Amino acid sequence: MNRPLVFSTRAYGYMLADLCQAGGYEQGTIETATFPDGETYQRIDGSVDGRDVVILGGTVSEVDTLEIYDLAGTMVEEGARSLTLVVPYFGYSTMERATHPGEVVTAKSRARLLSSLPTARFGNRIVLFDLHTEGIPYYFEGTMRAFHLYGKPVIQDAARAIGGTDFVLACTDAGRAKWVESLANDLGVTASFVFKRRLSGERTEILAVSAQVQGKRVIIYDDMIRTGSSLMNAARAYMEAGATSIAAITTHGLFPRDALAKLSSSGLFSHIVCTDSHPRARLLSGGLVTVRPIAGLLAAFLAEHSISSET
Repeated sequence: MNRPLVFSTRAYGYMLADLCQAGGYEQGTIETATFPDGETYQRIDGSVDGRDVVILGGTVSEVDTLEIYDLAGTMVEEGARSLTLVVPYFGYSTMERATHPGEVVTAKSRARLLSSLPTARFGNRIVLFDLHTEGIPYYFEGTMRAFHLYGKPVIQDAARAIGGTDFVLACTDAGRAKWVESLANDLGVTASFVFKRRLSGERTEILAVSAQVQGKRVIIYDDMIRTGSSLMNAARAYMEAGATSIAAITTHGLFPRDALAKLSSSGLFSHIVCTDSHPRARLLSGGLVTVRPIAGLLAAFLAEHSISSET
């Protein structure tokens, strides 16, 4: 049996050993260095010829995206039997679609970039985790097969740990209502969402709350937390509607700059839980923030969709 050989980008080195242990995979190593002018040197340590290769890495920056691209192309050129990209965080959620003429849809152009990789003998795949928009897999073209893995099991466990069986599962706006309603049905709890109106790029106004939260513990789920502005506005609305406490769960904890400090100082949240899909979450773990690993979920998906079972 061809046991997968797993590599990671530098930013995702923290998850590599956990993924290999969870899946029983062989861990690969990459030699890296940075030249004085900022150019990156990378070399695969060992042979990948005839191996099923997995590259773990997220598009957390343009540098990271190109690191994935450079590594993946070289793996195929060096004879990888198959290529699987595991991307816990696929960025570009701000530009997933055009709303004005002439706008660059960065999510689509980056998907095209990764789709242009040379094709391994047994094919190329990309595994995407809890995407902000479900249409993104369709941006991938040619021989690149895209899979969307949902993080529901991790989110459900986190919600039960915080709220037990008696809480309201909420979201920040009606745009996430269907997903949260599905999650709430699985958990056997009530779902709620807020109606809001956008006033500017950073300001929104809450108009109403959809369900009765008086005297209830509320857990707000959002797929990602960036600045936290929408999350705090929603939390205030639920508190004003009579919620006894507010916790937040997110898949992708980005928390740029002082976002976490603002969330903490607001005094609105008893807990904030996120996965380790983004490197920033690991750095900020502790205190208000609890981080849950996803390596086991990723390994289970890879086992279920192994190249060996498909060929």
